[in-house]
Amino acid sequence: MLFSLIWFLLIGLVAGWLAGQITRGRDFGAVNNMIVGALGALVGGFLFRLVGFGATNVIGSIITATVGAVVVLYLMNRFGRKL
Repeated sequence: MLFSLIWFLLIGLVAGWLAGQITRGRDFGAVNNMIVGALGALVGGFLFRLVGFGATNVIGSIITATVGAVVVLYLMNRFGRKL
């Protein structure tokens, strides 16, 4: 259980950083990257399941979380919430 949480947070950290590079070209800091990436993992997982895809390895999890984090950042920028 603890290992899964640590893994989830590490993937969130990477995904948040990647999403920041894709959307704005900058880093948000480790904690904000982790928050954006974790939210992105949840959103990305939901969106990918809607179309019938699922992550089966670390690379797939990072891609899923990054896509979700980009969506989260877009929605935050669109509706006025800034990091």
